[in-house]
Amino acid sequence: MDRRTFLASSASLIVPSLGWADSPPDPKAPPFKLGIVSYMIPAKWDLPTTLRVCKEVGLAAVECRTTHKHGVEPTLSADERKKVKALFADSGVVFWGSGTVCEFHAVDPKVVQKNIEDCKKFIQLVADIGGVGVKVRPNGLPKEVKVEKTLEQIGKALIECGKAAQNAGVEIWVEVHGTGTQDPPHMKTIMEVCNHPSVGITWNSNPTDIKEGSIKEAFEMLKKWIKSCHINDLNKQDAPKDKGFYPYRELFQLLREIKYNRYTLIEEGKAIDNPNEGIEYLKKYKRRWLELAQG
Repeated sequence: MDRRTFLASSASLIVPSLGWADSPPDPKAPPFKLGIVSYMIPAKWDLPTTLRVCKEVGLAAVECRTTHKHGVEPTLSADERKKVKALFADSGVVFWGSGTVCEFHAVDPKVVQKNIEDCKKFIQLVADIGGVGVKVRPNGLPKEVKVEKTLEQIGKALIECGKAAQNAGVEIWVEVHGTGTQDPPHMKTIMEVCNHPSVGITWNSNPTDIKEGSIKEAFEMLKKWIKSCHINDLNKQDAPKDKGFYPYRELFQLLREIKYNRYTLIEEGKAIDNPNEGIEYLKKYKRRWLELAQG
């Protein structure tokens, strides 16, 4: 075999070494994927239905928000947890974690400690099922307490949660949430007080992120802690500012810049009872997401 024939016959061996199945990866494709929180679109679907819809639509992950029909709660037995883990594995959909309502701003220390203990139960649940994290939240600033004291209290409570999460091999995601507490400077203070490597934030796409039509200032303030991300109605992206405007195209570009490669999770405040209607809605949502998230 001469040199020219050898090169021609062996050319096909070069392609697999590039790691491409059929063609080069699309440079415009976002490095992050689309997932969903069970608040609220799938709130009334059981877990098999939720996973079936996700698979059909092409949603990559689920954050199971507590109290909804999926039933992924700390009350599950060891055998039930194994079954849930198997359901996710068989579906190919990632169990991202639990969306809890554990919060640490209360004036009563006993209430705060109760929420810390509840958080630890969710940590074990997520570890058992093979998830990545537990979403918690602040939910406001008590009027009778100085703001600085409440922010410090939340941050210190998160240290205890972070230690438990680290021991279990999972993370804590503090949702940027609650009147006052969702303001980026206050969330920054909370995270600085906490300063635990297993504790980050869930970016929550709040109106309070926006300043003069941009979220850049807020994003710069919090970007080093972003471990998860909630998004809502993408169809309002181009709407006037007084009608729910949120600059998602800018958000997705900023996520690219920090090399965020996890999930942006749909969290909309309306339940869709019929899973087939949910499939159609989510397919349209995904098309819009791709349009906004492409580079």
